[in-house]
Amino acid sequence: MYIKIYFNDKPLFLCDEVDKTIEPYIHHDDAIFIDEFSIHSIKSMIHEMQLQKIHAGVYLYTSLDELKKAFFKKFIIVKAAGGLVLNKNKEMLMIFRRGKWDLPKGKLDKGETLEQCALREVEEETGLKNISLHNHLLTTYHTYLESGKFILKESHWYNMTIQDEQQLVPQAEEQIAEARWVDKTRMEELLKNTFPSVKDVLEKAASHVL
Repeated sequence: MYIKIYFNDKPLFLCDEVDKTIEPYIHHDDAIFIDEFSIHSIKSMIHEMQLQKIHAGVYLYTSLDELKKAFFKKFIIVKAAGGLVLNKNKEMLMIFRRGKWDLPKGKLDKGETLEQCALREVEEETGLKNISLHNHLLTTYHTYLESGKFILKESHWYNMTIQDEQQLVPQAEEQIAEARWVDKTRMEELLKNTFPSVKDVLEKAASHVL
């Protein structure tokens, strides 16, 4: 098993074994591999992932739970939730925010469940109502610096559907310039300008909803 964390567009795999997904990264000259579990090695991995010459990382340890706990302690964890929304024509809802195509999501408010947060954020960012939330699809992780502090955003994604036709109203205060229903034939074009974590969500969904 593994957890994938993005440092910008660079993946870091925390894992308890090297499977077929991770194996190709082990042999890259621009990847860092660590299999020693210590606070020093965790700090070293975080440092290495910020270097321009490094494009991927693999951190191997027998207990993924222990590794995750120790690694996550180095960050401020911010939880968020969002949705992959399909309409009755099997078109998917995407938003254009700050120059990138994205999926609607946002930070968890105090007292909310992740499911409540996901529905609220989709409604606020797109103007949709009467959304049906189905199963949990995927959890993605990415890091960023904010006021000199390392943030790890943990985003929970859910499959959602709507049945009736509704007008899309992009949330301007969240810098969303456009909300659009996209069919499968247009997806490849939009994926050229999106985030790697969004690509992971779409890839996870593709086999059974797209």
